[in-house]
Amino acid sequence: MKITWLIDLDNTLHNASHAVFPVIHANMNRYMATLLANGEKLADEVTVNTTRMLYWEKYGATLLGLITHHNVNSADFLLQTHQFEHLPNLLRFEAGLKRLVNQLPGRKILFTNAPHRYSQQVLKELGLHRHFDQHISIESMRVHGRLRPKPSRWLLKKILAKQKLRAHQCVLIEDTLGNLRTAKQLGMKTVWITQYLKQDACLMRAHFVDLKVRSIKQIPTKLSRLSLRP
Repeated sequence: MKITWLIDLDNTLHNASHAVFPVIHANMNRYMATLLANGEKLADEVTVNTTRMLYWEKYGATLLGLITHHNVNSADFLLQTHQFEHLPNLLRFEAGLKRLVNQLPGRKILFTNAPHRYSQQVLKELGLHRHFDQHISIESMRVHGRLRPKPSRWLLKKILAKQKLRAHQCVLIEDTLGNLRTAKQLGMKTVWITQYLKQDACLMRAHFVDLKVRSIKQIPTKLSRLSLRP
């Protein structure tokens, strides 16, 4: 059986929490401070952080909340929030990552809620841009004309149909439990990567996780635990 791996990017293939996410969050806060401004007065930090987290928890992506409640242009938001002075200096990832990814048998698709320009640049810095058959970024996550990023059930169903894939032949590798839950509900296998998460988050247990590992490098030796079937 040929396996198709849907592989997340941030905090899965590299340590985004180290420096990348802090920059994105700072950019996002500046954007939202202006967006939520009261007249000429920028929104305060508490208001911005509360709103950002509320939208992330409710919609799975802050951007969806901003589109729904503030009619934000998604392309402009993604451009403004993913600006880095020198991205290569911010990246932290495991040695031998190309070899580790190559050890996964079957087709590999990058599946990220990040924008294409940023995710493509990160892949190049990781040396992985030639190791994926396809690159699905947030710009292409539309269902019936509406943006539906992970963990959207409709998005996953569309991808399975478009790629002519059977759910039980697909494995989602992720750091985010909400995304894994949706995949499992559709019949996909799930792998939870925990090495870049906070310690308390790693202690959680979830029935929808088929394999919990610290690093992607542990997956090839534990393939039998995924019980993949034809």
